[in-house]
Amino acid sequence: MLVANLLNEPECEVWERLDAVTDPELDEPITDMGFVEKIEVTDSKRVSIEFRLPTYWCSPNFAFLMAFGIRKAVLTLPWVVEATVKLNDHCFGDEVNEGVNSGRPYHEIFAEYCNGAKLDDVVEKFLAKAFDRRQEAVLLGMQKRNFSPGEIVAMKLGELQHFAFDGQEEIRQKQRYLDLLFARNLVCGKNDLAFPTWDGQRIKAPDLPDHMGRLRSTRINMEFNGAMCRGLAKTRYKEVEIGPDGPMLIDFIAGRVPPRGGTTVLG
Repeated sequence: MLVANLLNEPECEVWERLDAVTDPELDEPITDMGFVEKIEVTDSKRVSIEFRLPTYWCSPNFAFLMAFGIRKAVLTLPWVVEATVKLNDHCFGDEVNEGVNSGRPYHEIFAEYCNGAKLDDVVEKFLAKAFDRRQEAVLLGMQKRNFSPGEIVAMKLGELQHFAFDGQEEIRQKQRYLDLLFARNLVCGKNDLAFPTWDGQRIKAPDLPDHMGRLRSTRINMEFNGAMCRGLAKTRYKEVEIGPDGPMLIDFIAGRVPPRGGTTVLG
């Protein structure tokens, strides 16, 4: 087998798009979770992506959302003429693969295979959890800087946008939080409140501790699920750690490459 150039530009662009696709339950990129198994980009600018989930029985809700998210993200690249997604080793794999690659609206596909359930309801539920987790990280960052509850709940969007954090997690989550604020239409301008609730309500200073407690519960639940998913995936696929110098040829041959390695293999 010939291992192709793993850092070619088109493939890197695909990886960058996939970084924005998250596990809906965990709000973590599927690339970080190690779900992406293979990316192949042909000379005709067609892209195929194979991914897997930690268990054979992972919820079809998650599988559908990730599969459609992958295809949608890749098709935003202007040079891509076709994108094919394949979910491997999953009890609903055939249905997901047929649905996502058929070109039909994902809501229609999801309802057909999931007893008429509405995917909008599923999306709303997971977006609310993602919002809570991101907001908590930013709020904790503000508390570390000794902002009072009154100062926090009164902070304007413009102030938050220009505020520089120094902690890794709040830095990582700040822009992700802002993205959801705008996507949800919870803010329109720099004078809007930086920390509304998911349903657009203002948080009162005396209520901030209880609000933080609820956010903490959401985050702990998501972190537990994330740890379990990683553990199940590692056990299922019997993956090993790659050395500090990166993967060697034998790692590719043995299938031990990390998430960004198991890509274009020509044989």
